[in-house]
Amino acid sequence: MSELSRPNLRVGVVGAGRAGSVIGAALRAAGHEIVATSAVSEASRQRAEELLPGVPIASVQEVVSDADVVILGVPDDAIEPLANGLAAENLWGPGKLVIHLSGFHGVDALAAVTTVGGDAIALHPVMTFSGTPADLDRLPGTPFAITASAGVGVVAEALVLDLGGLPVAIAEGDRAAYHAALAHAANHLVTVIAQSEQVLREIGVEDPGRFIAPLVEAATANALERGDRALTGPVSRGDVGTVRAHLDALAQHSPDIEPAYRALAEATLERAALRRAMPAEAVLPLRQLLTGRD
Repeated sequence: MSELSRPNLRVGVVGAGRAGSVIGAALRAAGHEIVATSAVSEASRQRAEELLPGVPIASVQEVVSDADVVILGVPDDAIEPLANGLAAENLWGPGKLVIHLSGFHGVDALAAVTTVGGDAIALHPVMTFSGTPADLDRLPGTPFAITASAGVGVVAEALVLDLGGLPVAIAEGDRAAYHAALAHAANHLVTVIAQSEQVLREIGVEDPGRFIAPLVEAATANALERGDRALTGPVSRGDVGTVRAHLDALAQHSPDIEPAYRALAEATLERAALRRAMPAEAVLPLRQLLTGRD
């Protein structure tokens, strides 16, 4: 794989989606050659023209044939079927390096590549993509979770460094847990904030997002810096009466949100109790309240 670690790799991008087109543009800016990209929808064609100007738009088979390094910028569920389908056309083989950008999948999804002597890398940037040039400015300093087939871990790290990112090795068997952690932090945070805005809106608060922004931003920054030690609020203080009032109010105003509040408060309780970061005498009453056994 020594030749693949040199500059000026011949890279093909299968799927000019938000992530694939940006990664392709960033590799191009780092000195690598983007030989071709595939783009089916009008949106992906426009994205390719903006981020990869002058790069030929070709069929998937042509992209794979022309490139030494192939980036599969396709949805998670399409990675393995696409790799298998291209294997059936004998498009993989020794000297071909295939990279996908999924957070969930490791290199097992590219078994069709490695079983015929090719190499595989799962390369997941920990950021969201808009599919615009603005994303290129956000890549430097971004962590990249990498899982690589035998012998190409160094190549994966070198590519991440070319992108300005921070390489972090994730074992194949840990990819699901890794992805669950990211989804729990990012996706569920959006749900919690949207639910909070809903309650405020229902009681007449105008522009609830702006209303809670200082609190949410400070809490997020503190949590990222201090972890559980940043915890504040009625659970950590052991305010059983306050939590009971919260549950009653939510049951009245927003019954769809009350179960989520109850579940997260219970999780908060257990973490605070484990750290002995709340009054010991409040643990059992709060646990009984939140589990419905008081």
